Amino acid sequence: MPSRIVITIVLLAGLGTVTAQAEEAPRQHFNFENDIIPILSKFGCNTSGCHGKAEGQNGFKLSVFGFDPEADYRALTMEGRGRRVFPAAPDHSLMLLKADGRMPHGGGVRVNPARPEHATLRNWIAAGAPFGSPDDPKVISIALRPKQARLAMHATRQLEVVATWSDGRTMDVTQLATYQTNNDALAAVDEEGLVTIGEVPGGVSVMATYLGYVHTFDATIPRPELIQFPIVDESNPIDRLVDAKLRKLNIAPSGRCDDATYLRRVYLDLIGTLPTADEAREFLADDRLDKRARLVDALLKRPEYADYWALKWADLLRVDRLKLGRKQAYVYYQWIRDSFAANKPLDHFARELVAAEGPLSEAAAGRFYKVVSQPNQMASTISQVFLGVRIECAQCHHHPYDRWSQTDYYGMQAFFTQVAFKKTPLGEAIVNTGTAPTKHPRSGKPIFAHALEQPNPDNAPAGNRRKLLAEWMTSPENPWFARNLANRLWAHLMGRGLVEPVDDFRLTNPPSNRELLNELAGFLSTHNFDVHELIRHITASQAYQRSSQPNDSNAGDEQNYSRYVFKRLDAEVLFDAVCQATGVPEKFRGVPAGSRAIQLWDSQVPHYFLELFGRPIRATACQCERVVEPTVGQVLHVLNSPDIHDKLSHDGGRIERLVTEQPNDEPLVAELYLTCFARPPTAKEKAVAMQYLKQTDSRRVAAEDLVWSMMNSLEFVFNH
Repeated sequence: MPSRIVITIVLLAGLGTVTAQAEEAPRQHFNFENDIIPILSKFGCNTSGCHGKAEGQNGFKLSVFGFDPEADYRALTMEGRGRRVFPAAPDHSLMLLKADGRMPHGGGVRVNPARPEHATLRNWIAAGAPFGSPDDPKVISIALRPKQARLAMHATRQLEVVATWSDGRTMDVTQLATYQTNNDALAAVDEEGLVTIGEVPGGVSVMATYLGYVHTFDATIPRPELIQFPIVDESNPIDRLVDAKLRKLNIAPSGRCDDATYLRRVYLDLIGTLPTADEAREFLADDRLDKRARLVDALLKRPEYADYWALKWADLLRVDRLKLGRKQAYVYYQWIRDSFAANKPLDHFARELVAAEGPLSEAAAGRFYKVVSQPNQMASTISQVFLGVRIECAQCHHHPYDRWSQTDYYGMQAFFTQVAFKKTPLGEAIVNTGTAPTKHPRSGKPIFAHALEQPNPDNAPAGNRRKLLAEWMTSPENPWFARNLANRLWAHLMGRGLVEPVDDFRLTNPPSNRELLNELAGFLSTHNFDVHELIRHITASQAYQRSSQPNDSNAGDEQNYSRYVFKRLDAEVLFDAVCQATGVPEKFRGVPAGSRAIQLWDSQVPHYFLELFGRPIRATACQCERVVEPTVGQVLHVLNSPDIHDKLSHDGGRIERLVTEQPNDEPLVAELYLTCFARPPTAKEKAVAMQYLKQTDSRRVAAEDLVWSMMNSLEFVFNH
């Protein structure tokens, strides 16, 4: 439609001047998905907190994040007796009246009439509220500008988002994109894309989303004060990459921890067990230069190593007695434990589980598919555990923070639709049956098994599809497998993953040190996925051996490994430490006497302490099921628990024995400190403890009080 020409006549001092001014006519061509969905997303109309929730809001329902434009179009133009859009009088459309506040609206004013988005909505309605043509151009990518920057604290930076369309044109969509930061403590971003840096040094990413596409801006935030970086040993590639990041941030690392700290740290990290007083004395007296490496080698051979790591993987792979029964759950757990006892390469471990086939008596890992029994759950769990990728959101709609669509999700699910169990002469067996394709839930088109980022094939792959998936997962070209497993191990040893949460690898959650993650993944891959080798590699680094004592420059740093961060002990590890320090083992209900908490393959064994301190129930594969944040209830329990008191005062316990064996106070105090902290007391600690032993009527009760006070210290409850 041609522009209208408005003729304006201006008379100046009797002289008639005629000027012609062109006024653009209202836009006539619209595409609902391209023009209207971004506005609904920008102002939160289609989020789960508003009309995007499962049941909608006040009779009006939109698809979450606009994943189903056709349904949204029908909801706006056809439902509600057609009152939501009124092309004959667009300004009186219910959609606009509520959005701009002229009518009461539970969500308040969403679109100010002065904003260009309001005009777009109004003109779309005036044009007849068209849906658009399938041939209309589509967005194929977006880009954030700048992509990265080094910004000072309190600085601001305006981001620009540019969308590229299938017809080759580009468009600034900064005002329509939505934004989110991955660390609010480091930076905030407003709805217009203005980034404001906080007061904490480090790295932060800001995500922009537009029409299902995402891109990130990465900011490096150094401390304002320059430092003299200390001379450190960087022979280990880990330290070269960690220190390079610290230099950029003007952060100096803490010094090397002492031998006693390293001893306790590596015992707890590798075998979930405190060193005994005798083991502490022996290590502290050892003057060999390589004694730390020797200690790691020795711990990797101990049975507690397999116990502890089997416990961790039993959580992820959901060893569940309630679903499997006691016997089958134990066999499943034993396969996990045997794998770690034998140091089975992680790629072999993953392949055995993913591609399990045949009698369960020979394929113990196949029991996983009896716990996680639905194909969609199998796909989500396998992706989260072995790839660190959460695809579950894409089951219903395009993943809001990543590239995954429903086609990607159902392509992964199709690998598992063959899974079935049947009776055989050798007992129950896991088999592969059926060739029916998976259907796209909206379009109904067939989706055949294909891995993430791979195209949908024309036909279903022949044979055991899960075998093909396992081969793709563990291949050197896979971008997630080695990185995810290396990140999980790094997070366990260092207290924080390079990607955090550890099971949330996505475009909008980049690693805090990309080069370091690549180095660790490469090391794991080139060493044939040998867990022991990666543990040796990390524990030999200066980064792992740093003190937890902060200095002036790194007190606020918790993401760059400039110091060792405090880690609260896992529930089972902490309770075993209580039992070990007191010398009184626990008798768990239904479990053989002498069993330790880290040996409990059944997460349903009732125990108040373990439940209070965050033992997971194994309902999901999420690492977040294990709660490690301290609570007031935990503090009060350690302070007041009658069960802990009974262990401290037990007639056959360690304290009673030590008081009897050590008639002199000085060696008694030394033994108590070695038992609880794997170190001798400082001069001040020794003086206070000896004075307390002398001023009480009962030496044994005084010793019990001392140990109880140690158990309530941060040094006992945390690994440091």
